Amino acid sequence: MKALEDKILNEGTVLPGDILKVGSFLNHQLDVAFLLEMGQEIARLYQGEQINKILTIETSGIAIAVAAAAFMKIPVVFAKKNRSSNIDCETYTVKIHSYTHNNDYDAVVSKAFLNAQDRVLIIDDFLANGQALGGLLNIVEQAGATTVGVAVAIEKGFQHGGDKLREQGIRVESLAIIDSMDSNTIKYREQA
Repeated sequence: MKALEDKILNEGTVLPGDILKVGSFLNHQLDVAFLLEMGQEIARLYQGEQINKILTIETSGIAIAVAAAAFMKIPVVFAKKNRSSNIDCETYTVKIHSYTHNNDYDAVVSKAFLNAQDRVLIIDDFLANGQALGGLLNIVEQAGATTVGVAVAIEKGFQHGGDKLREQGIRVESLAIIDSMDSNTIKYREQA
């Protein structure tokens, strides 16, 4: 998505440790009009796939998932990062390692919101090494549901998480794929 690539170049900042800061529009402050453009593009990419649920993970994945769901007219389920008192005792749970925060956490989804009849699109803001998405794929598997595919706003192609998912036969649609980045340059992968 050329508009996303341009927005990253204009508003993003590369930090040490291969961190891309896009807080001005995606991770801290939300550019709602632009999020809706991204959501519309995800809906277009998965048009006709009979998806009935979107699954994401709190917090930054929620905004882009809601934007896509608005066009697809389906609900969003989000995994909580730790069990809270307002979640059912019957849950799907998986341990995930966060690249950004360098810690492990339990991702939890109530069994009331995901079941074997669901056709699920997994959405997240970033794809780096694929740990979070791998955890969400595991939750869909625990539910006996079908993963139709994965959609992400920004894939860090040089960290190969997307490549590993594609090698497993999982459809991955990334709105922007970064092949390399440093404090001066961001290079994008050519997409069909």
